[in-house]
Amino acid sequence: MRILLSVALIALTPYPVLAQVEPAAQASTQPNAAPADGPVRGFTGADLFGLSVASDPQISPDGRQIAYVRRTGDVMTDRMAGSLWLIDVASGRQTPLVASGSSPRWSPDGTRIAYVAGDGDAAQLFVRWVATGVSARITSFPGDPGAIAWSPDGRQIAYVANVAGDAATLGKAPPKPEGAKWAPPLEVIDRITYRNDGPGYRKPGYDHLFVVGADGGAARQLTFGRFDDGGPLSWSRDGRRITFSAIRAKDAEREVMNSDVYAVDVATGALTTLTTRDGPDGGARWSPDGTRLAWVGFDDKRRAYENGELYVGGADGAAPRSLTASLDRTIEDAQWAGDGRSLFASYDDHGLRKLARIGLDGRVVPVADNLKGDGLDRPYTGGDFSVSTGGAVAFTGGGAEAPADVWVWSGGKARRLTDLNATLAAAKALAPVRKIAVTAPDGRAIDAWIATPPGRRPGQRVPLVLEIHGGPHAAYGPGFGTDMQLYAAAGYAVLWTNPRGSTSYGAEFANLINKTYPAQDYNDLMAAVDAAIADGTADPDNLFVTGGSGGGLLTAWIVGKNNRFKAAATQKPVVNWISEALTMDNTLFTSRYWFAKLPWEDPMGYWNRSPLSLVGNVKTPTLVVVGSEDYRTPVSEAEQYYAALRIAGVPSALVKVPGASHGGLAARPSQSAARIAAIVAWFDRYRTATRADGQ
Repeated sequence: MRILLSVALIALTPYPVLAQVEPAAQASTQPNAAPADGPVRGFTGADLFGLSVASDPQISPDGRQIAYVRRTGDVMTDRMAGSLWLIDVASGRQTPLVASGSSPRWSPDGTRIAYVAGDGDAAQLFVRWVATGVSARITSFPGDPGAIAWSPDGRQIAYVANVAGDAATLGKAPPKPEGAKWAPPLEVIDRITYRNDGPGYRKPGYDHLFVVGADGGAARQLTFGRFDDGGPLSWSRDGRRITFSAIRAKDAEREVMNSDVYAVDVATGALTTLTTRDGPDGGARWSPDGTRLAWVGFDDKRRAYENGELYVGGADGAAPRSLTASLDRTIEDAQWAGDGRSLFASYDDHGLRKLARIGLDGRVVPVADNLKGDGLDRPYTGGDFSVSTGGAVAFTGGGAEAPADVWVWSGGKARRLTDLNATLAAAKALAPVRKIAVTAPDGRAIDAWIATPPGRRPGQRVPLVLEIHGGPHAAYGPGFGTDMQLYAAAGYAVLWTNPRGSTSYGAEFANLINKTYPAQDYNDLMAAVDAAIADGTADPDNLFVTGGSGGGLLTAWIVGKNNRFKAAATQKPVVNWISEALTMDNTLFTSRYWFAKLPWEDPMGYWNRSPLSLVGNVKTPTLVVVGSEDYRTPVSEAEQYYAALRIAGVPSALVKVPGASHGGLAARPSQSAARIAAIVAWFDRYRTATRADGQ
């Protein structure tokens, strides 16, 4: 995570405080209504269960087939259930592979697929023989295998799994009589990072590398120690070594991003350090001929943002050189082309995830610009890809009309292979999305997109929701988002932007908020709202604002700076930098990368960039939303803000999403739909009649 705020306080904009009123009817902006017993054309919360999204497409070595994960809403379990499917590239024909599974990986000869699936209380590693359709479980180790990688000869599979450890203890309780029912034993925490958003409080143990025979048998642990080792894993051409990344410094717990690339000898377990810079290195992969190593990393300058560059060195990492220093974009993933003379890499550029071929001379040749991730609620950049021996590439792609599908690039052309949501999309009136021009007060161009209600007439003004992305070092793009569609179906236009601090515009743009966040990103957001009003879409008397994480922080910051918005919904916000820095899951991060000093060294510096400091200015009715198990921007942040608003007499309500983490606030379809329904109901409470068209 990278989160959020500004040292210089911007003067309170003199927008009038808007009175509480009942919402006016907005029938003219709604999708075509249907009889009570007929189909509903508008996008609804129930439609979240009907969506499917593709991820992790793995192309076979010969490029003829693609295995991928299809996640589909399951209305009975209220989850997105993952199944594995197989696509014939030539015909596009699909066949089901495994009813429940993830992480498909082809064997080098293309005859088998390794994958992960649940078996009892834990996930295990399975192998499926493609020709016969028979699967076999090959592990029984309790630890949920990940980062699967086949050996070059196809005889072994390497993976990462957790090795349980002994809990820390202090003292000893008295002996318990047989049959007595005592309270649980004390929990002793002695790790700096003792909880993680999503998994929760860390159990004793560390992640390490294992190898197992591809046809089963006992697994063998390769790495040890009080360190967490991670993937991706890459085998050397001769099958003798495996690369991985980890923070294995002497005082590893006090390091935040200083990972290195290591190679472990499969026979002896001996470790070799391949990178040693002050900064993160990872994602290493040996070239097909085994003579080079490629990885992604950067020199850590303790700034909030740095570009991850693609490096290539010798087989032992010697003489590294950056291939993408002049690209000024972060490389998200890189994989060798089959000929070993270039790599395919993905990166974000102006709100789009692109795929390019990068030569060893640093020449960048884009091949696709529509990669799409598997997120559904908001249109963040993202996307997965894999490369065949012959250079064909499978990737997840899409646009504003639907979640990600599977695409293939070959022979210089990209082709869509799936249309997973065609039936649902044909039955629904979805909000159209278009880009709008925004110029910040200092003259910088800011990318922004707007979705409008499906029934909106040309020139008709409608209420506007400004939706702010988190991070803040992240990026939105012109992709599909269920949040945006649900707001639009309720009669709102939805505006989303990439203000300064966003990624995909280069390191200078991202670092405009370094050690000052929130800063002029506030002005960028207000300029975007002004642009939506100027182009005749937004009703200036019906403006609303929301956002999550960094967007939640900026929402709280905005209502402390002006009274321009009729209502707000701040989701999983940071409101007090001192408490956030000391309670978030990655304890060392905030004070090291977002501030120049520690909280007790400069408490006013932290306070002046905290939205809580502006509560006395807030007049905007504000809803506060948070997951009950959020450890990234902890629940206490939301609760502080709600309490402060109520003490100050500001109309407010607190919505908790049971069992939801920071990253999982929209993970369960029912909760994702209910969350937006609550926000829409809050906005509707303060929405007034829209001014006449064109005014």
